Amino acid sequence: MKKLHLLGAFFLLTATLVAQVNLDYQKPPKEILELVDVPRAPAVVMNNQGDTMLLLYRDSYKTIAELSEEELRLGGLRINPKTNIGSRTTYYNDVKIKGVDEMDARNISGLPENPKLSNFSWSPDERKMALTNTTDTGVEVWILDLEKASVSKLTEPTLNANMGNPISWFKDGKSLLLNMLPATRQELINTAEAVPTGPTISTSDGSKAQNRTYQDLLQNPNDVANFEQLATSVLVKKDLDGTSTIWHTADMFTNVSFSPDGEYVMVTSIHKPFSYIVPYYRFPETVTVYKKDGTQVKVVNEVPLIEELPQGFMATQTGKRSLNWRADTPATLVWVEALDNGDPEVDVPYRDQVFMQEAPFTSPAKPVVKTIGRYAGITWGNDSTAIAYDRWWNTRNTKTYTFNPADASAEPVLISDRNYQDTYSDPGNFVTHENEYGRSVLTLIDGNAYLIGDGFSERGQFPFIDKVNLATQEKERIYESAYTDKLENLQEALDMEAGKILVRIEAPTEYPNYYIRDLNDNSLKQITRFENPFKSIQDVHKEVIKYKRDDGLELSGTLYLPVGYDMEKKEKKPMLLWAYPTEYKDKNSAGQTTSNPNEFTYPYYGSMVYWVTRGYVVLDDASFPIVGEGDTEPNDSFIKQLVANGKAAIDAVDELGYIDRNKVAVGGHSYGAFMTANLLSHSDLFAAGIARSGAYNRTLTPFGFQSEERNYWEAPEIYYEMSPFMHADTMKTPLLLIHGVADNNSGTYPLQSERYFNALKGLGATARLVMLPKESHGYAAKESILHMLWEQDQWLEQYVKNREVNEIKQTEEIKK
Repeated sequence: MKKLHLLGAFFLLTATLVAQVNLDYQKPPKEILELVDVPRAPAVVMNNQGDTMLLLYRDSYKTIAELSEEELRLGGLRINPKTNIGSRTTYYNDVKIKGVDEMDARNISGLPENPKLSNFSWSPDERKMALTNTTDTGVEVWILDLEKASVSKLTEPTLNANMGNPISWFKDGKSLLLNMLPATRQELINTAEAVPTGPTISTSDGSKAQNRTYQDLLQNPNDVANFEQLATSVLVKKDLDGTSTIWHTADMFTNVSFSPDGEYVMVTSIHKPFSYIVPYYRFPETVTVYKKDGTQVKVVNEVPLIEELPQGFMATQTGKRSLNWRADTPATLVWVEALDNGDPEVDVPYRDQVFMQEAPFTSPAKPVVKTIGRYAGITWGNDSTAIAYDRWWNTRNTKTYTFNPADASAEPVLISDRNYQDTYSDPGNFVTHENEYGRSVLTLIDGNAYLIGDGFSERGQFPFIDKVNLATQEKERIYESAYTDKLENLQEALDMEAGKILVRIEAPTEYPNYYIRDLNDNSLKQITRFENPFKSIQDVHKEVIKYKRDDGLELSGTLYLPVGYDMEKKEKKPMLLWAYPTEYKDKNSAGQTTSNPNEFTYPYYGSMVYWVTRGYVVLDDASFPIVGEGDTEPNDSFIKQLVANGKAAIDAVDELGYIDRNKVAVGGHSYGAFMTANLLSHSDLFAAGIARSGAYNRTLTPFGFQSEERNYWEAPEIYYEMSPFMHADTMKTPLLLIHGVADNNSGTYPLQSERYFNALKGLGATARLVMLPKESHGYAAKESILHMLWEQDQWLEQYVKNREVNEIKQTEEIKK
């Protein structure tokens, strides 16, 4: 009898095998299509005064034609060589102005035809905004005058935005410092036609260089030559009246930063030797300080090529790093240096030392504060008060200190020492405001600072504002959101002293809108009125369910029932489970719930919520914790915990009476795709799977992946057991693989899906591989997204909703 089952399964699996399918872009069913093709609400940019908003509009998706424009992938960058800007830049096509007291937004006059706007940059007084417009031939600078509600073109399309935002404002607001194309720009080498002059050679001198599998690296001397041309700019001072002056001759600039008082400019440039194994931001760099007129003051840092670092996620470079300006003083440089040689294996009481040096940068650097963990930033307050942060990945620990910048001998005061994955204990972020230099600094009122927190707890999510006395560390809760049927996100304090807070309020059927909350009388003033574009699913039942894994660990997920579902009749429906695994070092953090049923139901391009319109139950963002406490690493029992998470989720929804547990699909993106393939290889829980942009052979990422910092040679059994590719012979559940041909994410290059599919096909599994042209790790073109949704719908209809009982029995026999 077992032979018959196997024979039946063989015919079932091979009947649908087709070597290759040529197919035009398809569209999903009408129910899904009408949720995808909707206008996008604008992005909201608020000025620091809190009285004016800019509304930035854009199309929801790019087109495949846009993604098909010429693209060079060099040194970790993706560049359009014709326009000299990042080829994956997000563009806006309309801008409107709205005062918080106005009902309607005002149109901007003078916008270019078919605008492609980006790189928005406020002037120091916020009366103007500089922005770029990308044309067919290059990038222009335009100036938006907020009072006049008009824009005007300042430059021709000669900016160089290949290395990032090319715009910096001078302090007086009358001039810009711009990265412009140099007159010496040479024609790029056509690498497809160029005749090689020799081999490409990389060398190893015996030092360890355990780097991640970076994408888009330089590959040969022609790439090196092209990268140098594309990265090179001249810095030009451009007055708003149109006058231009060369401020600095051509170089490969990666960062330009004015001091708070505007008197100095810190300029970072990269130089050779480049590398074939690391991205441009690890190339050698020079940091130089100039006066605002372009006169060189001092070279403040020289960093060599960084191909080699100690092992571990907490490893860092030696020497100066993280150079920036102190926000609360006119012109003081701040940087960090490792006290452990950048090696997390070195046992030292303090990992990092912060230094500072005041203009004119001739006196010795002053030590400021040491951190026990790896330095993670400073919020500057005033002469005697600042907040420092550190972080240590291995223990998931973060610490927060107050310290006196004027007295390095005074011991910092530890005000927070916690597991950063312990969401329930998160004290929030310190409130800041803009000072006289236009920089964000700690808000201090009568010795009190303020914290804004997300407010997750066992009883739900209730965002809050705490007042904290930094001297005594006493806290007082001055506001806590009381909503139980909505979600109030506290965006920022517009004026803490006046009690004015920018908030965003949403509900499952109420599109997120912005309000100003007055803490004095608890009143709300609505300042945007965006409509819900997803009316067809507004009555869908949504709840956060909690359930337990077989080891007692509490899990959760957001459950959606199909459109029109009768909760009294409780017809058993197919289910789609979507998840992403997360590693933890303690069960307490792993068992916390950070899903809120009051969030607006927003079916973005990668969402599975669409399928509530097709008769499916959807369990979204299901908890998939992988826990390793003490000396045990999470991945030591990855497969066991993965399967336990999946079983617990199915059991929980099945117990509610909503689903046919024989018709459950599982899916995920990136590490969620990796999860999906492993679940199908090591369990009989699912009818089918959808895996998008995943990695399936961990030996192709031998120096660590995700939260695994051990290399392959230290833990070969872990790499083997966790690789679905190694267990392709156990795969008997239909798997849909989708991948972007131009995936640039570390480790998830397209080869991962191609080789995994070949293994599955060679071993007789039911699988389909869909390679989306021009798409990266996340998908952008409307044609690609619609086709992806169509593929997913076809797969679910065939292998889940219409799965036959005899097929289920055959699969079970095969797995025995």
